[in-house]
Amino acid sequence: MNTRLYNAKILTMEKERPVFEGELWIKNEKIAGVIPREELEREKAEGMLPEIRWDIQMDCGGNLLMPGFKDAHTHSAMTFLRSYADDLPLDRWLNEKIFPMEAKLKADDIYELTRLAVLEYLSGGITSIFDMYVDPGAVAGACIETGMRCVLMPGLNNSVSSPKRVEEEYIRWNGRHPLISYRLGFHAEYTCSEEILRAVAELAHRHRAGVYMHLAETAGEVEGCRERHGTTPAVYLDSLGMFAHGGGGFHCVHMMPEDVEVFRRRGLYVITNPASNLKLASGIAPIAEYERQKIPVAIGTDGPASNNRLDMFREMYLTAVLCKVKENDAAALSAERVLRMATVHGAEAMGLKEADILAKGKYADVILIDLHKPNMQPRNNLIGSLVYSAERSNVRMTMINGSILYRNGEYFVGENPEKIYERCNEILKRMLSE
Repeated sequence: MNTRLYNAKILTMEKERPVFEGELWIKNEKIAGVIPREELEREKAEGMLPEIRWDIQMDCGGNLLMPGFKDAHTHSAMTFLRSYADDLPLDRWLNEKIFPMEAKLKADDIYELTRLAVLEYLSGGITSIFDMYVDPGAVAGACIETGMRCVLMPGLNNSVSSPKRVEEEYIRWNGRHPLISYRLGFHAEYTCSEEILRAVAELAHRHRAGVYMHLAETAGEVEGCRERHGTTPAVYLDSLGMFAHGGGGFHCVHMMPEDVEVFRRRGLYVITNPASNLKLASGIAPIAEYERQKIPVAIGTDGPASNNRLDMFREMYLTAVLCKVKENDAAALSAERVLRMATVHGAEAMGLKEADILAKGKYADVILIDLHKPNMQPRNNLIGSLVYSAERSNVRMTMINGSILYRNGEYFVGENPEKIYERCNEILKRMLSE
């Protein structure tokens, strides 16, 4: 399959490369060329332009092609809990509302609920997700069926899964399907026994793999870890050998200096989730401090139950402006840095280094941003407009692995979205009656 995307502005997200006009050529699932207009005109004049039989040619209308967003922390199947447990603090939210409902889930439910989330990802320009949930296999099935690139990780805790099952899933899903990979992890320190945590650390050593978890999301979590283990979460986990081969933490709102030092020394990723942290009143992550310490930061939405929207535009905006408020400095974090967090750093944190930028040989995970809407005019600073002005309605097209899955409001996922909505509402109705 040969695809030509032409008459476009292109933002490759390569360092120091400005936006330029040109074309993107795609062969099957990979990018075959990212070609500036001047180069095309020169090769055409010299008779050097290759003759290619195109299966798809799309006029981009002067709009912007760029890498898709990487949602580096989510729980897709929690779509069924959207606005089910609003306006509660995290501990009550989890224990009184979320965990009891999740106990009623079946594998088929998770499959359908994840498909609903994928529709939201696609219409918002998200091309990869880092998904933690209780049944990674059901999530993988939904993503394969709809074409979503997904990095799986387990929701391992004292009640869900086991280190043995995690290792089986790790071996099963890595290398099995081009859209699916798997990372080691667990839910959080406060939901896992030390026996489980030591077993996960052993897995990390055995497979030379990074480990990911919810970390320092609330002040209460940090204080509880001090009471249990005499130290803070990152320091405690590091003492077990958890981070010998990297990894990262989701949220990282209440990190102490010694935790930050663990992340710096171990090369760990912070994955920030500002909308969720605000809604649950967890706090504001110290992003500027992570930047000062050269700790890479990626961005995630968290799940639809704690956020309500799977929207990376909102997450980018909040990441930027909350950092400015926390630092009392409007220049604390630039739009370019935030956009890099939502694309390149997310890909790196998820182990998707072949899907980080637009370049020859990379996966064709591409989105088209409408620049002709009033919120993108006038064009003073395109990067600034992407972070501070753009919204999901600006997404005209989402392509993953060379396949167009969303375009101009229409989904190409193999099924009418209304059927997916209907089944998800039936699942919720059944669970509420049980």
